[in-house]
Amino acid sequence: MSTTWKKRAVIYQIYPRSFLDSNGDGIGDLNGIRSKLDYLKELGVDILWLSPIYKSPNDDNGYDIADYRAIMDEFGTMADFDRLLAEAHARGLRIVMDLVVNHTSDEHAWFQDACRSKDSPYRDYYIWRRPGADGAPPNNWEAAFSGSAWQFHAPTGEYYLHMFSKKQPDLNWENPKVRAEVYDLMRFWLDKGIDGFRMDVINMISKPYAVDGSLPDAPVIRDGFLQPGFALVTNGPRLLEFLGEMKRQVLSHYDIITVGETPATDIAQGVALTDSDTGVLDMIFHFEHMDLDTVPGQADGKWAVRPVPLGELKAVMTRWQHGLHGRGNNALYLSNHDQPRPVSRFGDDSRWRERSAKMLATCLHGLEGTPYVYQGEELGMTNTPFASIDDCRDIEAINWYAEVVAAGRHTPAEALAAIRAKGRDNARTPVQWTAAASAGFTTGTPWIGVNPNFVTVNAEAAIADPASVFHYYRRLIALRKQEAILTEGDYRLLAEGHPDLYAYLRTLGSERWLVVCNFSDGQPVFTLADDIVASGAELIIANTDDATADDFRLFTLRPYEARIFRLV
Repeated sequence: MSTTWKKRAVIYQIYPRSFLDSNGDGIGDLNGIRSKLDYLKELGVDILWLSPIYKSPNDDNGYDIADYRAIMDEFGTMADFDRLLAEAHARGLRIVMDLVVNHTSDEHAWFQDACRSKDSPYRDYYIWRRPGADGAPPNNWEAAFSGSAWQFHAPTGEYYLHMFSKKQPDLNWENPKVRAEVYDLMRFWLDKGIDGFRMDVINMISKPYAVDGSLPDAPVIRDGFLQPGFALVTNGPRLLEFLGEMKRQVLSHYDIITVGETPATDIAQGVALTDSDTGVLDMIFHFEHMDLDTVPGQADGKWAVRPVPLGELKAVMTRWQHGLHGRGNNALYLSNHDQPRPVSRFGDDSRWRERSAKMLATCLHGLEGTPYVYQGEELGMTNTPFASIDDCRDIEAINWYAEVVAAGRHTPAEALAAIRAKGRDNARTPVQWTAAASAGFTTGTPWIGVNPNFVTVNAEAAIADPASVFHYYRRLIALRKQEAILTEGDYRLLAEGHPDLYAYLRTLGSERWLVVCNFSDGQPVFTLADDIVASGAELIIANTDDATADDFRLFTLRPYEARIFRLV
């Protein structure tokens, strides 16, 4: 992560289906993205990460890929992509593609051939096991989208593994032919001129059981046969070997940026993966802070919701700040296509929507690492009040709702409340461009409903208002390009035990910046630690109009207020 363009980059994630529709079919597309390049340039971001745009039957909205070298029909053509890439590069914007190679679609040609016969040359591209003695699945693993992680294929009499949808069979990375195929498709896109990859669940490509072939049952945490088994399929013994091979054969030959999605990972693995000298990726997404509003050990997993405990959030962020400083790189994020909207999750999406959106941005962009902005985050978009499960489109939420309601574990109202809080569709409603019909996203019928607050929360209004969330993001992003302390400085947590404040100090040489953020609707008092000597301060940025630096040592914050000072 030593290249300057990487170190100071801010990355903007685009979920193409929901970004902007250019042809009126209700689905966002490549030409819609291309039409907003100037908007993204004005925002100040450097890199655009596109969620999958490959040919797919869309069982999991593009994360089930049927052809890695073709564009999804709804999104356009390869010529459209080439134009997008060229016009982005002309504006100094780089494009990162989503690399989804833990699994394919069951409609991919490899899997179709693998299903013909046990003798197919593609059979070993996937993970097959014989049924148990009673014909049951090989073990008790539950898939991420409910049901068994094993699907029986009657014509050949075996089960195949799918840790997500049954239409997403897991690839067998133990097979060197699979790895060669992946490296070849990566070269295809890199030779087109793309600027890197975000690697979907990349720490699942090496599965711990693969070495000895054992398939241990997952620990029983609830009544019934199926149990969450993700801990048994992540961070296998050959992960660094596989990624090292990928680096030698592909990544090291291009000037690109790479980020790995790594659920169930820890700091030691984060360092091993992203070390600037010996690592294989530029950065990783860990999930510790994303799991904090889940009730620990509860059988409903992510759907057992509690308020985010600020003390735990500070502890997690601090561990990763210290753990990777000088050794690796943090991917800084509060939202993406799989997470609810941050202003609804960590802030206040009603009375204090704008101020809390700015506060969260201040807290995140003040940290060391590479900030990610998910589409609409720069507008302060919120979760959507889905009226019923029929409003949802996400396979994870729909399957879970059906399962728990049918089993009597939750009433429909209880299940829908959890989905409103944590469902992935919250991030997937269309970007709100204007106050016109369908928020200016499409002239047709949107593939998923628009959040009804688009009349007041939209890009057109934000751009016209100098005090908007959008322009605040512009200022924060500009600071990262101008101030080395944000990309290089040390981090020290302050006011550690305070229940409402997240405060920290960044230090680089003689330069010191103080970041203070109020995560509540109260008015807490901040007191600077006695050992921090400063004769004065300069206010760098704040999310209130009348904030000053006069009282930087001891001051009362207003609801969701944030300030950054330079100490002198």
